[in-house]
Amino acid sequence: MRHLIDPLDFTVEELDRLLRLGEDIRREPGAYSESCKGKKLATLFYEPSTRTRLSFEAAMLNLGGSVLGFPSANVSSVSKGESVADTIRIVSCYADIAAMRHPLEGAPMRAARFSRIPVINAGDGGHMHPTQTLADLATLQSRFGRITDLTVGLCGDLKFGFCGDLKYGRTVHSLVNALARYEGNEFVFISPEELRVPGHLIENVVKPAHIPYAEVTGLEEAMADLDILYMTRIQKERFTDAGEYERLKGSYVLDMPKMALGKADMAVLHPLPRVNEIA
Repeated sequence: MRHLIDPLDFTVEELDRLLRLGEDIRREPGAYSESCKGKKLATLFYEPSTRTRLSFEAAMLNLGGSVLGFPSANVSSVSKGESVADTIRIVSCYADIAAMRHPLEGAPMRAARFSRIPVINAGDGGHMHPTQTLADLATLQSRFGRITDLTVGLCGDLKFGFCGDLKYGRTVHSLVNALARYEGNEFVFISPEELRVPGHLIENVVKPAHIPYAEVTGLEEAMADLDILYMTRIQKERFTDAGEYERLKGSYVLDMPKMALGKADMAVLHPLPRVNEIA
């Protein structure tokens, strides 16, 4: 039994096979419509979510399986003091696999220790979000038209700009970890000083992989060189100081004048949900 807690839980070869399978499912959904018939997915979302939770549920239903679980901690026995370990022990009796989102870093890893079924990390605090990384890699695969050697050829010689909340942005942390395994990439980290990419990510991931990188505060100064702009929102739920959030929340707005500064074929991933900001 294997769990998916961190994007590094899969080797590059396994990512390659998984992305190929995902592309095959996208092209021929009918061929996989009963792949999970008789199987149950438990979605254990201790933190509110719309897109991630529904994407898990839709995927399982599209594969012929069924779904059970809870959309927030206050509608489960967590509200009565039940621990993560106790919850996963119980859920293991009812489901075949579990997807867990939790506001505390490491909670899915703890659940995996006590689970009798595979656990998928659907986002833990400001730590990791491996399934979003898989979706990002699949999107890049589709965007740049690579069919063979997807995980290797896909990201080679590209310049990535990560913009927004890089301190708490679990999607950024996961994607940097994944992309660091491929040669030829460059990173530009764009954020306010208060939300800079964590030092441990630079020291333990970026530098050992000898990836050229830069840290800047202005989006405009980076746009012209980017192949991919990865936008993230300033995450209100991660701040303990409401005043600091209010001061930083409008730091980056992606609008048409800024888009005009970028390459004509630049890809924008994970855009902010406030679509009216892009005129």
